[in-house]
Amino acid sequence: MLIQESHQDVSTQAGGEMRMQKATEACVAQNEQLQADGAISKVTGPVARFCRQIASHGFICAAPSSYHEFTGPEPLNYDGPGTDKGNEWKIAKKISAYDEDSTLSIDALLALPTCNGRVGATGMCLGGHLAYRCALDKRISAAVCYFATDIHSHTLGEGKRDDSLERAKDIKGELVMIFGKRDNHVPPEGRDLIRKTLHEAGVTFSFYEVAWAQHAFIRDELSKGRYDPAIAGICFEMLLELFNRTLRSDLGSRVGGGGKVEDIC
Repeated sequence: MLIQESHQDVSTQAGGEMRMQKATEACVAQNEQLQADGAISKVTGPVARFCRQIASHGFICAAPSSYHEFTGPEPLNYDGPGTDKGNEWKIAKKISAYDEDSTLSIDALLALPTCNGRVGATGMCLGGHLAYRCALDKRISAAVCYFATDIHSHTLGEGKRDDSLERAKDIKGELVMIFGKRDNHVPPEGRDLIRKTLHEAGVTFSFYEVAWAQHAFIRDELSKGRYDPAIAGICFEMLLELFNRTLRSDLGSRVGGGGKVEDIC
């Protein structure tokens, strides 16, 4: 499927204009909408290619640039200085400003004449956490969060004190959480805390931990030697299953599944 790319600049109260990079199929019918959040380096090459891949399946994909308070929309480099700058801004930005970005992005997608009224979210690294926070908005039907950082440690944003886990009960859509077993940014005890909290909050979610995978294993560049294309492809099929079922298919409300499972083989 051929795709088209464009961008939209949206004014924010937090400061600066948030640029949303959009990827759509070339012939647009009534489409499902997705917000794709980037890593700490913003909308980089791997994030842009991820959006194009999603758009090629008939979705409209918008990737907001997170650091508009501090700089322009150009991506940071995947190197030491770029990583340091992204990590600095990640904890300088207010949580309320992150949430404003999400709200404005969802508003913009729902305002499109081709929107079918259902919106999902996805992202990697910092973007995985932002996709999770997107899901705190009841308008998000589903979210896929790749190796979401800082949820377990409550350290996103100014003051390094976010409320993402405390607000888990606000999530009304379905989540997919994906981590690598060798992810040293989110250690085993951190992943256990996230899983336990989601269970206790009654969130509908799937939780995957991939053997041998490290942090950022879907990022399709080799600057840090962690890209695993085979596993990345499998995880993308998980994304498509969730979004095709919850955003594209009009199946109505789920019935059953909440009762006791019959104990038979």
